[in-house]
Amino acid sequence: MKKVNPIIRWWVTPKLPIEDIWAPHSFVSKWIAHPIKRRVARWYLKLLQKFTGIKVIAITGSSGKTTTTQILAGILKLDGETVWSKEGIDSVYNIPNTILRCSWNTKYLILEMSVEYVNEMDFYLWLVNPDIAVVTNVFPTHTLYFGDEKGVANEKSKLVKNLSEDGLAVLNQTNKLTKEMAGLTKAKVAWFGIKDHPLEQNSEAAKVVAENLNIDSQKIKQGLANYEKPKHRFNVFYHKSGAMIFDDSYNSNPEAVISTLKTFVKLAKSRKKIAVLGDMLELGTIEENEHRRVGKKIRELNFDAVIGVGKLAKFFVSELDEERTKIWLVEKTEETNPILLPLLNKKVAVFIKGSRSIGLDRLVSDLI
Repeated sequence: MKKVNPIIRWWVTPKLPIEDIWAPHSFVSKWIAHPIKRRVARWYLKLLQKFTGIKVIAITGSSGKTTTTQILAGILKLDGETVWSKEGIDSVYNIPNTILRCSWNTKYLILEMSVEYVNEMDFYLWLVNPDIAVVTNVFPTHTLYFGDEKGVANEKSKLVKNLSEDGLAVLNQTNKLTKEMAGLTKAKVAWFGIKDHPLEQNSEAAKVVAENLNIDSQKIKQGLANYEKPKHRFNVFYHKSGAMIFDDSYNSNPEAVISTLKTFVKLAKSRKKIAVLGDMLELGTIEENEHRRVGKKIRELNFDAVIGVGKLAKFFVSELDEERTKIWLVEKTEETNPILLPLLNKKVAVFIKGSRSIGLDRLVSDLI
């Protein structure tokens, strides 16, 4: 790990983790624009909170953050001017930019807080003092840096601990580590998680926030029905061959794969099931076991064909039964098309998921 000159650390802000300081990014944005933006955004939001009564909602979790953000935004914008995080941008840069998009008339600000490194949440809480915190779930993600699920939970729980007595923590009652966060906060706690389907849980979380903000029930219903769906997350479409494509290619972690596989199987019904699975990255010492665990689930669900993409995908496929499942293993996304296209027809359903840097979204773009 590189050391940081004290002047550089002060300039980029003292709370920013070292990993973020040295992460690749545009020179001007990283070293000039954003150190200034962070300070301006921080004080601008303090003024908005003091003089306008803007409500700030922060959303974290191992999966479902962006979808929950989009659903909640779809509801709250029906009640007043709402600003929310744009999808697909690192929260380190996204949060200051989002704050600075607020006007003096903004009623609701929704911020997605994705953590990858230890103490990243401390940086976000230096920037923002939320009124409401939502934790969608805690799974083994970025365990290369956090060590294990408890390390992930410890980082995300800082958001809940930071709330004042007047705040609200919205927690997933089906997730053991989020349930435990209820004992860490002075704030009121509200629960969601009656249903198992991940997308339904995201909708539940957004609904609970809206109800606690006293949003009219009709607006909640309308927002839940008409929100703008994020790209490459729980997106189902049909290829020109007639094959059903289940696109959840934006990102991946073991629990997210397993839960979405169950959803996919229900949607696929009697169709032949094909999985295109990319590596799940940044899992550290548990990467082999977690890839094998997902492979065992695929075997249990009787997939007809599996294409593993990446260097770790060998652990998925090593758990499969070659007599029941056709197997391919490739290193790059570009190698999947020649294999997948001949398999597609109206009797086939395809599940696509992998860590973002594997680039399976490019495969999806070719299929649309």
